[in-house]
Amino acid sequence: MGLIGGKLGYHILKAISADGQTGYMGNNVYAERSKLATLLGDNIWEETRDKVVIDFGCGTGVESVELAEHGAKKVIGVEIQDKRLQAARQRADEHGVADRCLFTTEPVESADVIVSLDSFEHFDDPAEILRVMHSMLNPNGSVLTAFGPTWYHPLGGHLLSVFPWAHLLFTERALIMWRSTVRSDGAT
Repeated sequence: MGLIGGKLGYHILKAISADGQTGYMGNNVYAERSKLATLLGDNIWEETRDKVVIDFGCGTGVESVELAEHGAKKVIGVEIQDKRLQAARQRADEHGVADRCLFTTEPVESADVIVSLDSFEHFDDPAEILRVMHSMLNPNGSVLTAFGPTWYHPLGGHLLSVFPWAHLLFTERALIMWRSTVRSDGAT
């Protein structure tokens, strides 16, 4: 879709942001406020209080810890990257909620609520993920999800934009080439 590609696009992107930090699409968007409450509404705390919650795609456990701090009976953070699971365990320990948080690649029990923020844009088959989530729920359970900006969002993919609409100027290949120098998660 973009116009500028190849090594030229890559070098321009590197000149704009050698470290991937531009202020766009970063976590600083939620500075001083809860990402959970911002995306899912202030009633999220009532919907999860005294319940078993799965944080599907928990990353480093920021939202898992926050759910535990706001009264979830148990939070099971599910993540496929071991380094993120380790960071999540450490975060829960530092916040004094490790006794109510479990971080794993697969949940060991079903949940009353599944929360998933900024994950669906990473799944090859979102419908299959919804079926997997359904199998993890207790009867009458619910899934609460919010989608991060996707590729065709005006600001571009949430881990690919150096400025708004960069994906209209640069080819996906050039953006991925630039991204691979600022992140080491293997995204292609």
